[in-house]
Amino acid sequence: MKIQSVFLALAVLALGLSSCENKKADPVPETGSLSIEMEHVVGSSALKLNSSTTAFDYRTPSDEWFNVTTFRYYVSNIKLRRADGTEYAQPNSYYLVDAAMPATKVLELKDVPAGDYTGLSFLVGVDAPRNTTGAQEGVLAPGDMFWSWKSGYIFLKMEGYSPAAPGSKVLQFHIGGFEDPNNALRTISPALPSGVKLLVRPDHAPEIHMKADLMKLFVGPTTVKFGSFAIPHMPGANAMKIADNYAAGMFEIDHVHAN
Repeated sequence: MKIQSVFLALAVLALGLSSCENKKADPVPETGSLSIEMEHVVGSSALKLNSSTTAFDYRTPSDEWFNVTTFRYYVSNIKLRRADGTEYAQPNSYYLVDAAMPATKVLELKDVPAGDYTGLSFLVGVDAPRNTTGAQEGVLAPGDMFWSWKSGYIFLKMEGYSPAAPGSKVLQFHIGGFEDPNNALRTISPALPSGVKLLVRPDHAPEIHMKADLMKLFVGPTTVKFGSFAIPHMPGANAMKIADNYAAGMFEIDHVHAN
């Protein structure tokens, strides 16, 4: 009986070892990263910030001169699209881009599943849940891009001066609103250059160079005249029109590096 018990124990041990050898660990998914660099332009000219009330750098197609003192906007909810239609949605995807702060103009996406991506999309603004969540941290901490928990975040802020603006020549475009009928959130899906895919790999990271043309605030579905649109605070019909304008073509992918 003792010999039989020993043989039985050895058989059970051998079976267990064999099972462990045959069971393979789940593979760890490969990941990589990519970046999006924003270049701010006004038509064919580079954007420069100018606080003068008498010197104006740019002219709209409506023949109105203006300059820019402030240009900021939120980019959020970035998604990368594969050829089969599936998407990778970046978690906690919120960036505040400020033309006065070069470091904010490079959006870093880390831990992206390795693969070939054929497109991307993002929101200009902050999604409705985050507008009503309560006090937050980082780029979503309440500040000068935030009104109140009822009105929410300013999605895009452009300020400057124009001789065509009424009164003190001040331009203030504060665009926002996350509830119907004045929902100014806009999804942007800029096309990649023809034939280009984003090849995310562990050993290299694509760098997307995107132009953001501030002039597109004032042209598009609605032609903006500073006399009537100088201060379209959110939410409201004027803010919706400006949002429709920049959704129609402000963002364009110029080229992709290190792909």
